[in-house]
Amino acid sequence: MQNHFKALLAKKDYPAGYPVGSWVMSASPVVAEAMGCAGFDWCVVDMEHTPLDQMDLVHMLQAVAGTPMLAITRVPWNDPVMVKRVLDAGAQTLMFPFVQTKEEAERAVAGSKYPPMGTRGMAAMSRGSRFGTVKDYFKVANAAVSVIVQIETPEAMGRVEEIASVPGVDSLFFGPGDLSGAMGHVGNLMHEDVVALMADGVRRCHKLGMTVGTVGGTPEAVTIYRAAGFDYIGCASDLGLMMRNCTAVLSTIRAQNIVIHSQGY
Repeated sequence: MQNHFKALLAKKDYPAGYPVGSWVMSASPVVAEAMGCAGFDWCVVDMEHTPLDQMDLVHMLQAVAGTPMLAITRVPWNDPVMVKRVLDAGAQTLMFPFVQTKEEAERAVAGSKYPPMGTRGMAAMSRGSRFGTVKDYFKVANAAVSVIVQIETPEAMGRVEEIASVPGVDSLFFGPGDLSGAMGHVGNLMHEDVVALMADGVRRCHKLGMTVGTVGGTPEAVTIYRAAGFDYIGCASDLGLMMRNCTAVLSTIRAQNIVIHSQGY
């Protein structure tokens, strides 16, 4: 087994120069598979804001596994019981939302790792161990599991060095949605103060050798985040991209209809 997330970041020959991802909010294995076939380098299979349960997650991971895209699973909360079940379902790279302190980051790592590094419960027959066929799974699993923690408030950003320094944390991910709301700029993710705080956070993390990711709603936002130094960046979500295209198509068709009627056809 290998740490696929670290391999993702180590690769240098991406068409965009860095790994480009997206969010999967539809809870649909077919859509997730299509996103992988479209060419995204990674995706977040979101269990925080979607109706995904454990079996749904298995189907999502199976779908994505047939594509070159890496699946990052965002757990609903920093709950060791949930984390244990998600790892047993076969997830290898976990994202933890709303991590506020060093202690919460330590809790995320502990739930993701077997003893002596953590407290993850051992089960011999799980999809995570390829149903018991991975040799010495309990000894090699820790190195194969990646932990990403999300920074989503100014308070957490103020503790970013402490959080980033927790052993077992592989990367940080800045959430501009919640961060902008916590800063008093609800709905204005690209407010200059929000972008400036995120860029400063990236600089502080890079001094520690820590990689940082984020997500932008548009290609233009992605460009701004890349200029700020983010190492991997998502663009919108499956539903966001679909709804945006639906709106554009319908707008074009309806505008054409108005032109036709105005010309008397």
